[in-house]
Amino acid sequence: MRILRPLDRYVATEFTKIFIITALGFPLLVIVIDLTDRLGKYLNRHLTPEQIAMAYVYWFPESIYMVLPAAVLFATVFTIGSLTRHSELTAAKASGISFYRLLVPIFGGAAIVMLFAFALGELVPISDIKRNELLEEGRYKPGNERYNFAYSAPKGRVYKIAALNVERRLIDNLEVERRGRGPDYPTYLLAARTANYDTTHKRWTLKAGDLHILPDSTRNYAIQFDSVRDADFLEAPIDLTSAPKSPEQMGFRELKRFIRSLERSGADSNEIKVELSLKIAIPVACVIIVFFGAPLATSTQRGGTAFGIGISLATTIIYLMLIQLTKAIGEGGAIPPYLAAWIPNMIFGAIGVVLLARVRT
Repeated sequence: MRILRPLDRYVATEFTKIFIITALGFPLLVIVIDLTDRLGKYLNRHLTPEQIAMAYVYWFPESIYMVLPAAVLFATVFTIGSLTRHSELTAAKASGISFYRLLVPIFGGAAIVMLFAFALGELVPISDIKRNELLEEGRYKPGNERYNFAYSAPKGRVYKIAALNVERRLIDNLEVERRGRGPDYPTYLLAARTANYDTTHKRWTLKAGDLHILPDSTRNYAIQFDSVRDADFLEAPIDLTSAPKSPEQMGFRELKRFIRSLERSGADSNEIKVELSLKIAIPVACVIIVFFGAPLATSTQRGGTAFGIGISLATTIIYLMLIQLTKAIGEGGAIPPYLAAWIPNMIFGAIGVVLLARVRT
């Protein structure tokens, strides 16, 4: 017995066509608007046309990622709306096919989009960093000193620095953390009272500190040192004044390591925790939004395209506003940050289940 009936393939095809048009069309529109607004600024930086074009190529994954739930909503509303207006939904019910069974290919498509969103969410930080490099953005003005900051370095390392003096090439109170995977690649925590940069060898020399090696959760090997040279600490003093990665420029695992590092140093990590939760909540929204959009699309048979566009745009705007609102509340600590990112999904999911239960099957 075939799992996908001809009607399933028909519904899946309609859903896929509308989804692709929306998922690609919205980002292209945003890029055109953004380029029109910022072109003068980019030309004043003497950026070449190739740099600008490649920067927008690297921005495309982020643009698609943010619009995926809206694209699923548009595809759901227009697919079900079309079936309703042309009486195909009525014919399917008369043939013994319930409304819930009709939604199976749409939920299947939304689940595929969700998995795609998870993968795309890990690609976005890489492309965003490359875009900022091409546009020469995200750097501090050079200064001699910087205080109490964390720096996310390659190889999963995080530096926590109490004070940096660029001119003297000196760091006061340095902590270096690298998260491991087990005995063959253990976690280590390195702390030093001071660190000096050697301009000849391009290396930092760490002084008066200790090294903790943690092969697993039960063992901790500690080594004290008077002076040690860190072969992986390759950043020059001026490099440490670069703008640190924003949460949007970190992958899921990197964000988790950064949160643990901030918590150990006593810093506020609420903002990072909300961003970590959003990396899961936004892809999951691609499925939850079907519960909300499908029953709304059956509420009228004469609304036509204008009705579908109105419902989809209004829902998208409300959803994005809720994300920004709950994100700000979570970052402020009024509600648990891990919960803040999920409140919009919970609200839309609850309303969607109620609406779906009231649809005539």
